[in-house]
Amino acid sequence: MALDEILKDLKSLVECESPTEDLEACRRVIKLASEISHRLLGNSGEIREEKGRPVFWLGSKNPEVVLLAHLDTVWPIGSFTPLWKTDGDLVRGPGIYDMKAGFIQALYAMKGLDLSRVALIATTDEETGSATTRTLIEDVSKIAKAVLVLESAIDGKLKVGRKGTSWYHITIHGRAAHAGLEPEKGVNATVEVARIVNELTKLENKSLGTSVVPTTMTSGTTTNTVPALATLDIDSRSFSLDEMQRIDSAIRSITPIHPDARIEIAGGINRPPLETSATLPLYQLAEKLAKDAGISTLGSASVGGASDGNFAGQFTQVLDGLGAVGDGAHANHEHILASTLEPRSKLLTLLVNEILK
Repeated sequence: MALDEILKDLKSLVECESPTEDLEACRRVIKLASEISHRLLGNSGEIREEKGRPVFWLGSKNPEVVLLAHLDTVWPIGSFTPLWKTDGDLVRGPGIYDMKAGFIQALYAMKGLDLSRVALIATTDEETGSATTRTLIEDVSKIAKAVLVLESAIDGKLKVGRKGTSWYHITIHGRAAHAGLEPEKGVNATVEVARIVNELTKLENKSLGTSVVPTTMTSGTTTNTVPALATLDIDSRSFSLDEMQRIDSAIRSITPIHPDARIEIAGGINRPPLETSATLPLYQLAEKLAKDAGISTLGSASVGGASDGNFAGQFTQVLDGLGAVGDGAHANHEHILASTLEPRSKLLTLLVNEILK
C-alpha cells in the first residue's frame, strides 16, 4: 500500500465536489468512485439508484460485514478553496475529513478482503438525514454480522456512542391587523412563537445529554403589522431513545395561547441513538487488534452528531469513527493527517477478517 497512490485517489475524489443537494454532482462522485475501484481492484462495483439517488455498492449482495460510507458533503461547489492543499502531514479539502478519506481507506482495505462476504456501500444523502437510503441501510444491517462506519475519528478515537437526532418545523398561524390602529383585532404569531421557544428550553436534560435547541425562526411582514405567520425550527438530540420520545410527545402537545391561533407541527425523530450496547464488543476487538499490530491506542468517544451507524445499530453490531484522523468537519479548517491513512486502512482489514472468522 503506497501512500502516494492513496493520496492521488483521495485528491481526485475531493476535487470532485459533491454537495448533497446537487444530484448531478453526487452522480459524478459515485461514477468516479466506481472508476477508482476498477483501477484499484479490477472491479467497478455497482452504481445503484435508490429512490432517485446514486449509491455505490462493491462486493457481496448479502454481506456478512458492511463497510458503510457516504460521498456527499456539506460544501456547495466553489465554497471551499483551495480544493486541495498539503502542508506536511496535513491535507485540506472539502469533505476530506467528513468523509472521503474514510471511503478511500475502506476501498484500499477491500484489497485484503473477501468480496463475496463483504460489501462497501457509499451513499449520497447522509448529510441531510438519509431519507432515501435509510431503508437500504436498515435492510442490509438486518442480515450483517457487523456494520463498520467510516465516519471521521475524533482525535483518532473510535465512536462508540452517538446521540439520536430529531428535527421539527413549527408553523404558527395568527391574524394580521394594524399594529397602531387596532392591534386587539390581530392574533400575534410572534407572541405565540416566543412563548413556544421559552417552553422548549425547559425540556432539555443535561444529565442525560438531551438538548432541545430552537434554531431558525421567522415572524411577521412589516413593522406596523400584527404578525399573522411565524415559523420555528428545532434540533433535539439525546443518547436515550426514551428521552427522544419524551421530547417528541412534549413538542406535539404544544397548544396556542390565543384561541384563534393555530399551530402546525412537522418532523420528528430522524435517527435513533447509537447506544454502547451495540458498539463496545467491536471496540474492544479493534483495540486488541491495533495493539497487536503496533498501531497506537485508539480510544473511544461518544458524540452529539449522528450518522448512518445510528440506523444500523438497531439491528446489528456497529463500530463508528473508523475513518480519517484529522479535524474540522463542516468547518473551514477541515483536514486530515496523511500519515494515518495507511494504518487505519490496515486496521480495518484486520478487523473485518477477525469478524469473519
